[in-house]
This record gives sequence, structure tokens and C-alpha cells, in this order.
Amino acid sequence: MVNPIFENRRAVRKYSKEAISDDKIQEMIAAFQTAPCGMHQADVMNLVVVKDEGLRNKIEEVTYNSCYNAPILFLINSKKDSEFGERDASVAAENIMLEATDLSLGSVYIMGGAARLNDFSDLQQELGIDPEFQTTVIVAVGKSAVEPEKEDRSKRYHVTIY
Repeated sequence: MVNPIFENRRAVRKYSKEAISDDKIQEMIAAFQTAPCGMHQADVMNLVVVKDEGLRNKIEEVTYNSCYNAPILFLINSKKDSEFGERDASVAAENIMLEATDLSLGSVYIMGGAARLNDFSDLQQELGIDPEFQTTVIVAVGKSAVEPEKEDRSKRYHVTIY
């Protein structure tokens, strides 16, 4: 049997205005910190957590509202010249999303908005993102405004066993 946390995680695109406690944010940061990294190169990835409504609104504006007005944004940044940074960022994003699920929060993995954010160096500078880094993934997190639909994913992908 699969751990229910994997079955319960869903992409959430509609959030309530409910604030997320600092304790829960710290738990998701701890989950980020436990993510594996290629070749133990932990210096190729970093995290910016955006709680500030003004900054979130700026991000929403430049990303065409791709963050769904979530109350917390986790910007996972990877070094532009890293062979592993993008992969590491995806693994770290999954850790954050699974922890969010365990905390009864919704989340969604955003790549298009992350790519768009990279076109705005002034905003990236305001967010403290080093010019040698790019935002690879944004994980939007918040209390789901609607109950996500359950679906059977047990046979979602083709699997071959030899």
C-alpha cells in the first residue's frame, strides 16, 4: 500500500485568504532542506519564501497570475550553470508539496511563472536572488478553497518490469 500522503497530494489552484502560520512555513522549509542534491552540490540551489503581500502581488503581475493568489510562495532557485540545479529544484519542490499535504495545505508546482519571473531582473534583485541564479520552480501554498477531486492514479503511467 502506498503512503496516503502521495495519494492525497493534489494540484490546488484556488486558495482561501487564510494566513499560514510561521510554524507550518518552518516545517515546509525543513522539508526543503532534506531534499537530495546531485553530487552533494548544495550550493547550486536556494530558497526564497515570499509571505509579503506586496511582493506576491508583483510576482503575480509579472507571471500573469500563475501563482493563483496563494498566501505563500516558495521560489526555488538554481545556479544557471549547474548541471543538477533544475533537477534538484524539482525534488525539493516535491518535498515542500508533500509536507504541505501533510499539514492539510494545498500546493501547486509552477514552472511557466518561474521562467517568466526570470525576465524581471529588477524584481529578482528585490527578492534577493543572486544574478548567478534563476528561479526554477515556484511552489504556491495555502489552504485550499475547494476540496480537490480524488482520482485513481494507480495506473497513471506505463511501467515496464524486466
